[in-house]
Amino acid sequence: MRSPRQPSVWIISGPSGVGKGTVCAKLLELRPGIHIPVSLTTRGPRPGEIDGVSYHFVSEQRFREMVASGDLLEHAVVHGTHSYGTPRRDVVDAIASGRDVLLEIDIQGARQVKRNLPDAKLVFIAPPSWEELVRRLRGRGTESASQVGHRLATARTELQAQGEADFVIVNDRIEDTVQALIVLMGL
Repeated sequence: MRSPRQPSVWIISGPSGVGKGTVCAKLLELRPGIHIPVSLTTRGPRPGEIDGVSYHFVSEQRFREMVASGDLLEHAVVHGTHSYGTPRRDVVDAIASGRDVLLEIDIQGARQVKRNLPDAKLVFIAPPSWEELVRRLRGRGTESASQVGHRLATARTELQAQGEADFVIVNDRIEDTVQALIVLMGL
C-alpha cells in the first residue's frame, strides 16, 4: 500500500511579465485543493482588487509590526516602492491540514522562504527569451513606460538568480507550463 504524499510548500518565482499569475490561476483551476495564501501589501488596491481576497491591504506601520513580531514568513520591498509579505500562520495551518501551499513571490521572498522552510521547493518560471518578456510586459498595459523600464531592470537581476531554483520551467505556452507543474508537484 502506498503511503499518502506529504503536503509541500511550492514557491513560484520569476520576473514580472513571465506569466506567474496566469500559471498559478490555471493550476488552481485544475487542482483546487492547493492553498494559495493571501499576501499582504502596503500598496493601495488596483481597480477590481478586493481586500482579503486579492491582498490584505495594510498600512506601513501595521506591516512593520508584523515583521517585528515574526508574523510574516517572508517580506520584501518590491520594485523599490511597496512592501509585500506572506502571513506565516496561513502557510503553517494549510500544511497542518494536509494541503499543498503555492506561493507566488519574487526572488527576494523566495530566498527567505527557503531559509525559513528549507524543504520548500523553488520553481523558477523563465521566459522563452528576453524579447518575449519585454513584449509581454509592454503588452500588459498596466504600467507606465517608466514602471516597465524599472520592472525590466529588476527582471535582468531576477533572471540571473534562476540557478538558485530547485526547478526551472520555461513558460512558452501556459498549458505546457501548468502541465509541467502538475507533474513536478505530483498532482
